[in-house]
Amino acid sequence: MTAELNPQFRLDALVVGAANRLAVTAARAVAESPGAVYNPLFIYARPGLGKTHLLNAIGHAARVIDPRIAVDYLTLDEFVEAFHAAIATGQGDSYRRRFLDVGMLLIDDVQFLSHRREMQSELLRVVDAMQAVGRQIVLTSDRPPADIESLDERLVRRFAGGLVIDIAAPDYETRVAILRRRAEERRAAFEPGVIEAVAELEIDNVRELLGALNRLVAGQAVSDAPLSAAQARTLIAGTLPKRPAAHVPAPKPALVAASGAVDEFADFLQEVSATVSQQVESWRARVAEAILRWEGEGLRVARLQSLLEAELVTDPDAELHAFESDVLRLRAMQAEVEALAPDLAGAHALRDPGDLAAAEALLEKARQGAAPPPAPSPHWRLDEFMESPSNRMAVRAARAVAAEPGTRYNPLVITGSGGNGKTHLLHGLGNALAAGGIVACVSGNEFVDELISAIERETVGLWRARYRQVDALLLDDVHLVAGKDRSQEELFVLFNHLMERGRQMVFTSGVPLAELTSLEPRLRTRLEGGLVVELPAPDRELRERAIERVLSARLDAVDPEFASYVASRPADSMRASLALVQRVLHAAEAKEVAPTAALAREVLEGAAARPRRSPPPRSSGVSAPSGAGVRSREKMVWEWPDVAARIIEDPR
Repeated sequence: MTAELNPQFRLDALVVGAANRLAVTAARAVAESPGAVYNPLFIYARPGLGKTHLLNAIGHAARVIDPRIAVDYLTLDEFVEAFHAAIATGQGDSYRRRFLDVGMLLIDDVQFLSHRREMQSELLRVVDAMQAVGRQIVLTSDRPPADIESLDERLVRRFAGGLVIDIAAPDYETRVAILRRRAEERRAAFEPGVIEAVAELEIDNVRELLGALNRLVAGQAVSDAPLSAAQARTLIAGTLPKRPAAHVPAPKPALVAASGAVDEFADFLQEVSATVSQQVESWRARVAEAILRWEGEGLRVARLQSLLEAELVTDPDAELHAFESDVLRLRAMQAEVEALAPDLAGAHALRDPGDLAAAEALLEKARQGAAPPPAPSPHWRLDEFMESPSNRMAVRAARAVAAEPGTRYNPLVITGSGGNGKTHLLHGLGNALAAGGIVACVSGNEFVDELISAIERETVGLWRARYRQVDALLLDDVHLVAGKDRSQEELFVLFNHLMERGRQMVFTSGVPLAELTSLEPRLRTRLEGGLVVELPAPDRELRERAIERVLSARLDAVDPEFASYVASRPADSMRASLALVQRVLHAAEAKEVAPTAALAREVLEGAAARPRRSPPPRSSGVSAPSGAGVRSREKMVWEWPDVAARIIEDPR
């Protein structure tokens, strides 16, 4: 349900004075740049001072500037009714998504959120979701956020994070300007001083001020002569609202007998009846008060309503106490569900103290849904990662993290080009950390894909809960998250959550952090705040040891000359060096021979398996070719079977 904007409530129809100038200025800024400034914008004022007018005017102005913008205007009651209707039809998620399709959301009279905790939580989700995508929210109230009774502190902070501004009562000059403009619009003419005389009266409400103008117009219409200032003042002053007098209840008539004397027996019956009635009404009043209280907090109160329908309740106090105890149990389950799966926190089952079994089933679902994320691969171990002078800093940093997670180096960031063992070291460290708790080990691509899948299935809350419960987060190739705004936002929030709890985080990157220009600065600076170490290309010693390990796993005996030769071949990474070994091993299997250094030379250098030829005899050095011209052997390149034997002869 969406209310239409009032076509008469526009910015140019407002009379701007000292009392509302700041609010109107803020409204214009919001209409010109929705979502960029003052988001959310919270306007409060006493009734009748133009809040609703200004709220509608913002929507109209935004549409004039950008006709494509979708503006959604709702009163708080319409917001609540639409939510209840959506929940009743099982369309709660669709109800929440609708606000992400609008560019500007206008909500009037949010003071009625008082004691409505469920709707406060819903509004909080809406505000957070719209702010995350840069959509504008504007709200009005008859009091500032901090004065709204029982308003969630998180909402108060959200509103304070934008702009909270008030509209005061119009001063004398503004009242005169309002009356004059409205009189001109109605083509009503008054004697000099009439409007000023009315403006001098203590009318601090624009709505009442316009009512006073209506009385002036009506009074002058029935008068034979134009109203004077004194007549106008008398006409309006007599109709201003007055404080009602205190009500004094009339005494109840006593029962009188037919003879006129007081009937003592009838009086006794009256006292007994009154006492019983008072007792019954007393507990009924307590039950009714409890219904109002818990219903105001968004709970279902059918159980209490059944007490009012009963003729007699043996112990109403015990019933109320039992209901309150069940509410406390329900609140505890709701808190756990919200921590595990925020998406389920607004479910029906968490609002009915009369059906705790349904709440317990929902809690179990949240616990099961928050399953641990992917663990490190068991094939890689930290103690198997070979150390050499070239990688000593990275390896020892990883071992220090394994020994003291969350304290020494947090976060630890390992950078370097691909194929040098970053993933091996990350998973090996993850397996070492797994002995002390839950470890999440995921690649940058997997992190992004999981988030996209969660968004599609509307289970982002469960997805977040999976990672928030871990004792260590290991993210491989964090550079793949760069340029993906939503993924970086989620990683930023997760980073802060884990850091606040002292959980260990380790990242690898194939690109130096300084070169990740598409990574948000707030995220990059957090990564740089830990220890950043480079895992360089392996030196020859490390390559030879790795090759010997591979050969030992494949062959009965290892040819040291073979390992030494392959390690001497140029390779920019450990992966490239081991790929050379695999080429030789495949060639050996194809030829059904043992892998040797000679075979490796033949495979890797491309030497022809043909016999050497004797060099041609030397002549005088001048030969006559078939074509024209003379060629000199002193200026020619001689080709020999062995590539290394190629020479250029050029006597000087």
